[in-house]
Amino acid sequence: MPTDCISYQESGYFTPLMNDYLDQKTHLQSLYNRFPSNENFAKQIAEKQVNYNDSYRKILVDVLQKQYEKLSKSELVLANIEALKEVNTFTITTGHQLNLFTGPLYFLYKIVSTINLAKELKAKYPDKNFVPVYWMATEDHDFEEINYFNFKGKKIRWNKKSTGPVGRLSTDGLDNVLKQFEKDLGIGKNAAELKQLFESAYLKHSNLAQATRFLAHSLFAQYGLVIIDADQKELKNIFAPYIKQELLTQNSVQKVEETSTLLANYKIQVHPREINLFYIENNLRERIIKENNLYKINNTELSFTTEEMIELLEQSPEKFSPNVIMRPLYQEVILPNLCYIGGGGELAYWLQLKSYFDDCNITFPVLLLRNSVVLASKKQSEKADRLQLSWNDLFKKTNDLKNWIVKKESPLNLDFSEQKKFLKQQFDVLRTIATQTDPSFIGAVNAQEAKQIKGLNNLEKRLIQAEKKQHADVLNRILALQNELFPNGGLQERTANFSEFYLESGNLLIEKLVAVLAPLENRFEIIVV
Repeated sequence: MPTDCISYQESGYFTPLMNDYLDQKTHLQSLYNRFPSNENFAKQIAEKQVNYNDSYRKILVDVLQKQYEKLSKSELVLANIEALKEVNTFTITTGHQLNLFTGPLYFLYKIVSTINLAKELKAKYPDKNFVPVYWMATEDHDFEEINYFNFKGKKIRWNKKSTGPVGRLSTDGLDNVLKQFEKDLGIGKNAAELKQLFESAYLKHSNLAQATRFLAHSLFAQYGLVIIDADQKELKNIFAPYIKQELLTQNSVQKVEETSTLLANYKIQVHPREINLFYIENNLRERIIKENNLYKINNTELSFTTEEMIELLEQSPEKFSPNVIMRPLYQEVILPNLCYIGGGGELAYWLQLKSYFDDCNITFPVLLLRNSVVLASKKQSEKADRLQLSWNDLFKKTNDLKNWIVKKESPLNLDFSEQKKFLKQQFDVLRTIATQTDPSFIGAVNAQEAKQIKGLNNLEKRLIQAEKKQHADVLNRILALQNELFPNGGLQERTANFSEFYLESGNLLIEKLVAVLAPLENRFEIIVV
């Protein structure tokens, strides 16, 4: 079995922004509070203790206890919820959409990263409590992003229309999705468990929020995961002063745009609106727009004066929904949170938000890149051994891997680097001669050098192509293995669903993830299941 590991930066699958963040480049350090390390969490704890309003704890606990009333009892989960009343208890949080049957594999990795960091911090700071939290994105309305999952190369899709917050969406019609799923599940104990899990989650709960909570609870209750649905009047009431500030001053857009200028050399992840709030009802989630001193609800006839809008906020704060800019602030206002764990895209937009947090006097959390994993079967691991491949080799881009294998397998030296280096030295001499005689010849010398280098490059490529044909069998076997682990040249964790691996491993899948993943190590894990 290959035993090497690879850092996120070396993997080739992360953006320049994430690589620079992980390398703690100085030009980014003003965009976050503290880099994730065991030592920095002591400072984060001290700051959050001062800035968090402990009067919110009872409201938070009351909401969570109500949300858990109908779920099977887990002593560890209930103890974690109860612990949130105490001033020495803090949360470690990840968030995710309500993807059908958890969606891509990285849903599991985000939650396990959160669970394991909470455990690690408890070992480091035993006088404190750390609760892992999954924040369900129940107020999102991008249903097309979450209404399917991939299973054995097929897309299992829930065909339904949705216009409002997805958490309130009825689960009607998911019996047909189960029938579609069953066709490919096969038989056996693990297949029966998957069918039962889907059925219990989606056919016995009336909306998508309840179904997703049940599903995540079933998978992670034994590890104490607390799941929160923040689409709740009592919690929105806590956040109401920040909603009011946004409505009256539009402070978020200015602060986020200021920060975004510091990220001009990177891809900007989100662009703020003038007002970063939605108006929501059961079948409606539309932007709030300010025009001619009126607040209008986009794509409706609804409009409010300033006085009417503030009165609505005071009476019905649940009708206001933060967008991607304000949702992180909402989370950090209501939770005694220390750290947010997310993927590269999420952390990229969090890095746009610190000045907005500072303006609102809310502690900015530590930002931690979630664990990334490639799951390999024992058969695939043994195949890599037979082919004398390391995991690093398999992370190479396909064309780079082909060329590397051919050069390794061929008895010929197909790397012309030395010849090109020698050629450049000769042309350096010729340039010196030209400079000393007639400088007008330098252009001709440069052109001849480019021609010669191009000729060597073409010869190298043709020889490699010829050798590829000679080694087609081993190349095909290697590329087939790579495509199994990196489907279509992408990351397995972004496409495959956990159910494919649960079929083979059952509960051992999550147990192994919990045993192996080290959230502060910043390395890609390859786990044989």
